[in-house]
Amino acid sequence: MGFRRKLRESVERNNSLLCVGLDPDPGKMPAGISVARFNRAIIDATCDLVCAYKPNLAFYEANGLEGLRALEETIAAVPPGIPIIGDAKRGDIGNTARHYAHALFDSFGFDAATLSPYLGFDSIEPFIAYTKKETFLLCRTSNPSAKDFQDLMVQGQPLYEHVAFKALEWNVHGNVGLVVGATYPQELARIRQLCPEMCLLIPGVGTQGGDVEDVVRYGTDASGANAIINVSRAVLYASTASDFAEAARLSALKLRDEMNLFRVGG
Repeated sequence: MGFRRKLRESVERNNSLLCVGLDPDPGKMPAGISVARFNRAIIDATCDLVCAYKPNLAFYEANGLEGLRALEETIAAVPPGIPIIGDAKRGDIGNTARHYAHALFDSFGFDAATLSPYLGFDSIEPFIAYTKKETFLLCRTSNPSAKDFQDLMVQGQPLYEHVAFKALEWNVHGNVGLVVGATYPQELARIRQLCPEMCLLIPGVGTQGGDVEDVVRYGTDASGANAIINVSRAVLYASTASDFAEAARLSALKLRDEMNLFRVGG
């Protein structure tokens, strides 16, 4: 099953646009619990409330082989009907990109991956060649310094708009999406205008300050879908005590329902 179908069925089954970012920080987790066990508890508590999960590989790679084993266990714990996005933000020359694509899609089995488009098409092509997988290109990110490059004017338009146009050009298999931050709602609206049918991965709600209503109104397509709204810390660390899983569920439920208040067809 391809990513788009898997996502659509997950959105419909759980009536949700919420993606939970599985970014385990040992300094914020309850004492004495392993990363794999922590993630498994979060997944068990929220899997009927989400449309996807998104592990950020940095939180696993930081712990070497032990961290990669925890990542494998985390992937295995996700129910098969829920897509998993490998948030790796890869971006390198074509030969290296082929190995990155193989690692993320074949070895780990992610349904989608995030990429930096800075090196151009030959760094992206090995990923989009996996026609049943999704490739999300960094377009207008949610971090404060995003403007350093992404707002630069190129031929009369900001650079992030050129990324969106290139994404449309490269989307020959219908498996290219964009990462657009929730903290820049006007830019989000502009990207949705330029790419009315493209899938958007939208981080920045919760701890980073993105507004749920703005994200849903500006980020979804005409049918109220094609937006994956990622929240990490506000769900994972709703409690740092032994009731962390129950607190995570309550936070995820509140976020899911709040998103649906503003969603067409939600």
